[in-house]
Amino acid sequence: MKPEQVLEEFRNAGALLEGHFVLSSGLHSGVFLQKMAIFSEPPRTERLCRALAEAIRARFGAIDIVVSPAIGGIVPGYETARHLGARAIFVEREPGGPFQLRRGFAIPKGTRAVIVEDIVTTGLSARECLASLRDQEGEIVGAACLIDRSGGRGEIGVPLLSLVTLDIPAYPADALPPDLAAIPAVKPGSRAIPLA
Repeated sequence: MKPEQVLEEFRNAGALLEGHFVLSSGLHSGVFLQKMAIFSEPPRTERLCRALAEAIRARFGAIDIVVSPAIGGIVPGYETARHLGARAIFVEREPGGPFQLRRGFAIPKGTRAVIVEDIVTTGLSARECLASLRDQEGEIVGAACLIDRSGGRGEIGVPLLSLVTLDIPAYPADALPPDLAAIPAVKPGSRAIPLA
């Protein structure tokens, strides 16, 4: 799937929004990618995650386990794993704590795993996910996402591939450009939602 086809999927789903948004990273942006508009449509999700699985296989080879950060990464992680013929697991947070594998999930010795994210802005969720896997015996070969909105500057700690790389500016709250500062901010992300 070509980058323009991926963006067309987002546009057609109403998932490419403009305004003033507070991203899950805490940065502000004039563009928000509402991936849940994509993930609420199984055929669209299937097309995008099949393309991501093909890119993962081409770059990293055979994968045994896909691990994703909850909440946003669970759907693309599962669907990508399905196309890879791999197991899908996820890391989650105790309220206020770091990511961790729970529910009996593990990455055993001799297995090859990839982290699958939805959207990468700064790479924070993927870095936190990777940090939570340090004591696992399997190999984390890389990370993948549908869209890297960092312009390729998001540092993960392992190689990152994406279906699309965009350079969408994001700003700290105290350094907003005047046109963005003139618009009321909304926070559509899920990072602050505690898991029960």
